[in-house]
Amino acid sequence: MAFESGSVSFRLFLLAQPVAEEAVKRFAKHALPPLDSLGEGKVAGWVTGRHLLDRHVTADTAHYGGYLRLTLVGAERKIPTALFRAECKMEELAQLAASGNERLSARARSDIRQSVTSRLLPTMPPQLKAMPFIAEAEGERLWATALSDGQAEDFCQHFGQAAGITPIPLTPEAAAARRKIDVRQWDLAVFSPEAEGEPVSDRVGHDFLTWFWFVAEARRGLVTIPDLGEFGLLLEGPLTFVMEGGGAHEIVLRKGEPRVSAEAKAALLAGKKLKRAKIAFARGDDVWSCALDADSFAFRGLKLPQTEQLDAVSRFQDRMRLLETFCDVFYGLFDQFAQERNDAARWPATLKDIRKWIAGRYSRH
Repeated sequence: MAFESGSVSFRLFLLAQPVAEEAVKRFAKHALPPLDSLGEGKVAGWVTGRHLLDRHVTADTAHYGGYLRLTLVGAERKIPTALFRAECKMEELAQLAASGNERLSARARSDIRQSVTSRLLPTMPPQLKAMPFIAEAEGERLWATALSDGQAEDFCQHFGQAAGITPIPLTPEAAAARRKIDVRQWDLAVFSPEAEGEPVSDRVGHDFLTWFWFVAEARRGLVTIPDLGEFGLLLEGPLTFVMEGGGAHEIVLRKGEPRVSAEAKAALLAGKKLKRAKIAFARGDDVWSCALDADSFAFRGLKLPQTEQLDAVSRFQDRMRLLETFCDVFYGLFDQFAQERNDAARWPATLKDIRKWIAGRYSRH
């Protein structure tokens, strides 16, 4: 499953209170319906983390390694488009040959589509879409593979219906509010010395990721996170830059070394900010790396440091410890940014340093 091996893609959510033990019974009541009862519409429900057809949700099957582990599964029968068109065409040709007409009426074609759907749909295997989650048994954090805003909204709705608690996505704005910082009070940050008056992005995540790049290059790339120690920062491509205006204008730099390309420097000088990039943290021999979507703080393809070849449960617990460390470092770093950004005495000096860094950045043609 998603959190047990390989890279991990997720968003972090907060719970107003830990999930109560009796909530497992509520998840069981909202379990995925039997697939043999699946008709034309979509169904959704919960299964255990063991496999996508395990509808037997109990206290034992819902918990794993000290965490709550369940999966939201959506199921739907679909007829492949090419097959559907071919079957409809066969019916149309048969009716034309039988009637001797040159064309069929719109009503006849509609009837054929309905007939083909009714005949083929029950024979189609269900298509499953899964969104696993891991939640702290006695904490506030929840990790789910609901990456897009639509997926997150769907996940939160189903989770709230089952558990009675609606998870809150820890977006840049929510992360700042958690520290009692209102980002709506911030002035627009223009990082480029040549972009005063330009319609630059005002998104908090874009400011943070561009600041992250600045810290990684201009401040030696070292940060200290309380209780965790010192970490090295690294930012790599592909790089997605954004500029607000009559619409959002984006450019993506992929090939070669986009960080030191002339195009990257030109984008920064034009007032563009980073929207997506690959980031990495390093402490000793341990390295965490992933692609970050700065709009929502969605983490894609997070690679965790190597773990020992332990038994399955111990290995999962070790991976969760490493995942928690990554989140502690990332959001700890964001807290440092938000505090600096919110400090009227410090931020002007930081803004001056960022503009100097952009103007003096080395680039390769």
